[in-house]
Amino acid sequence: MHRAVLSLAALLGSLLLCLCLAWLSADGSSGARGWEKELRATTAESSPRVMMMMMRSLRSPTAPLPRPPTGSLAPNRTPSNQTGTQKSEQVSKCKETWNNNWSSSIKKKRYSEDYYLQIVGKLQNCTWKKRPQEYAKFRSELTSCCDAIHNFISSQNNTPLGSNMSYEVDNKKTIHITEEIFKMLPESQPLDYPFKQCAVVGNGGILKNSNCGAEIDKSDFVFRCNLPPTEGSVSQDVGNKTNLVTVNPSIIAQKYNKLNEKKATFLENIASYGDAFLLLPAFSFRSNTATSFKVHHTLREFSAKQKAIFFYPRYLKNLAQFWRTKGVKAYRLSSGFMITSAAVELCENVKLYGFWPFSKSIAGNPISHHYYDNQLPKPGFHAMPKEYNQILQLHGRGILKLQLGKCHTE
Repeated sequence: MHRAVLSLAALLGSLLLCLCLAWLSADGSSGARGWEKELRATTAESSPRVMMMMMRSLRSPTAPLPRPPTGSLAPNRTPSNQTGTQKSEQVSKCKETWNNNWSSSIKKKRYSEDYYLQIVGKLQNCTWKKRPQEYAKFRSELTSCCDAIHNFISSQNNTPLGSNMSYEVDNKKTIHITEEIFKMLPESQPLDYPFKQCAVVGNGGILKNSNCGAEIDKSDFVFRCNLPPTEGSVSQDVGNKTNLVTVNPSIIAQKYNKLNEKKATFLENIASYGDAFLLLPAFSFRSNTATSFKVHHTLREFSAKQKAIFFYPRYLKNLAQFWRTKGVKAYRLSSGFMITSAAVELCENVKLYGFWPFSKSIAGNPISHHYYDNQLPKPGFHAMPKEYNQILQLHGRGILKLQLGKCHTE
């Protein structure tokens, strides 16, 4: 009887030791062989029959693995800790991506599409988070140089009657602010800032099949560029809401014959923008002035809901100088980049959609230049990749958010 008790105790002790060893060792045949070796050493005094039964149990592919005991000896292997470690590693990778992109933006003079696509591919896996301190710092920089709050739009406050105002690009030329011109201008800045949530909608082909329309329309203020279409099937991707849309005078000249004809077509096409502001660069080039003024007069003549307003040339000149110091050296900034800069000053939160100056997606699929056509810009006129690099920096620093893929639908 005494011998049987001792044998049973030895058997239980051996089994317990085997279970502990099985938990601590790695999976696979090498681990099983290790258990067998340890088993032979610790059960030498057990009966051969008992030992064979235990060996068969360990070798059997259907034998269940022992469950880890409560208070596991390897706490770092728990799912929660693994998740925490993975998140920490991902944050570190994201920070490294942003830092590398920031430093390379200073060193590099030319950028390939593949260079950007590689960066964007990495950023897509990073969780964006607004950084209030970075936002406040950058906003302060913009305000010091450009002051969109007071100078984004030409107004009677910043454009005195009887003064001679210099053009933005044709800066050696001036325009005399007559009473007629003065009356075209709003008394002060017409935008009722600050806005809580702003959407700046570019026209990139990346918007196709994005399902971003509903999200865009939920914004408090929506900026758009160059009279893009928003009605019909495209609205699901780009939305309908428009509070301000820029107007390139070349569109008025080419599509509407400078409004010498086709006024009805023009008014019909812009009806989709509701009571939006139409923002024109009347004082950037001397050749833009007459066409921009014609838009203003046409809207007044037909009592249209929309109102024509004009960029303040000094604001655009200062803004170009600001970005030039950061490496964006182009003949002229794109209108999308201009209003993005203004939005940072005028809005508490800024999100960009449809900003994609590349001919393919991250997966290498072809993407049209615009979501409505594939008409390319004049070469050398804008520094689109350089602008996009700065937008990536602003996204990475938590100043604004760039929509990098499709929008999630509820």
